[in-house]
Amino acid sequence: MNIEIAYYQSPLGVLELRGNGHSITEVLFVNSWKGAKLDEANLTFTPPASKVIKSCIKQLDEYFAGSRTHFTVPMSQVGSEFQQLVWAELEKIPYGRTISYHELSKRIGNVKAIRAVGSANGNNGICILVPCHRVIGSNGDLVGYGGDLWRKKWLLEHEGKIANGVQTLF
Repeated sequence: MNIEIAYYQSPLGVLELRGNGHSITEVLFVNSWKGAKLDEANLTFTPPASKVIKSCIKQLDEYFAGSRTHFTVPMSQVGSEFQQLVWAELEKIPYGRTISYHELSKRIGNVKAIRAVGSANGNNGICILVPCHRVIGSNGDLVGYGGDLWRKKWLLEHEGKIANGVQTLF
């Protein structure tokens, strides 16, 4: 199966989008501790060929514009049954809201699996679309984000403004 790679210029830097023709398989920040280290100035932004990548770009445009709060593009990522369970639960966290790792472990029915939940959350390869950024520490601190904490903060503030009807004038 062929993997298509496209690059998307977001307000938070370049995202690498990967798709298999049927679904999105990865969305990672280029130049983050978890993403690839590439020279953004030399990336080639060619028009995507597949409908799934085109749809992903359209939905990301809408998300960053504040008109999309849920992604509907087909997604699939390889992971264990436990990781799949955690990633599915991440998609249920409402836009503009956060939960703790402890709460996430409760939601999957195993409060003692908090570390494993954190690990599965950290192994999510489809950032933003599978909103691992909405999981925070029990004390409210921003902890653990593969796209770097400043991006997590930006995403939560962006969603909070839209969800709570706060708009900036300038």
